[in-house]
Amino acid sequence: MIFARENECVAVLDACVLVPVSLCDLLLRLAEEPAIYRPRWSEEILREMSGALRTKLRRSTEEAEWRQSQMEKAFPEAMITVPPELLKAAECIPDPKDRHVLAAAIMGRANLIVTQNTKHFPQSCVEKFSVVCQTADVFLTRQYHLAPQLMLDKLDNQGAGIAKDREFVLRSLRAAAPEFVRRVESRIL
Repeated sequence: MIFARENECVAVLDACVLVPVSLCDLLLRLAEEPAIYRPRWSEEILREMSGALRTKLRRSTEEAEWRQSQMEKAFPEAMITVPPELLKAAECIPDPKDRHVLAAAIMGRANLIVTQNTKHFPQSCVEKFSVVCQTADVFLTRQYHLAPQLMLDKLDNQGAGIAKDREFVLRSLRAAAPEFVRRVESRIL
């Protein structure tokens, strides 16, 4: 079993936040040292991500497999094995297809789930397991308030990684995290 350090943020990343490349890239950069949080996911989450990359973004199977393998290589501690019987504990989640995400949070001792589909995770349900559900926008905005310079450095590193600047990265994040982008832009303008 994986135990988080005292007061450390541990977040299960739902497949929907791992599909958009800029959002996924930033979330994973935030988990690199110096880390703002520790990521967690399950085989089912990565399977959903790969499927969405192929069907929604028209990526090849090889591209989807490459991204998944790079994530597993960079964060081997992020993989959570969810025993099938734990899905019963997550029956308070209305859609059976989303229960594995809460089960991964329980098994991974996560503080929160980062998803764009917060309505799929009723607060009354996730609170039973001391888990908070946030959109990527809320998560990034809160992390920015906690460590603004570190977030700016991570954004700059992301831009440098693709030979672009911070403004390019922010534009690519606007659809997924509009409030976060607005806050960052208001500070740097």
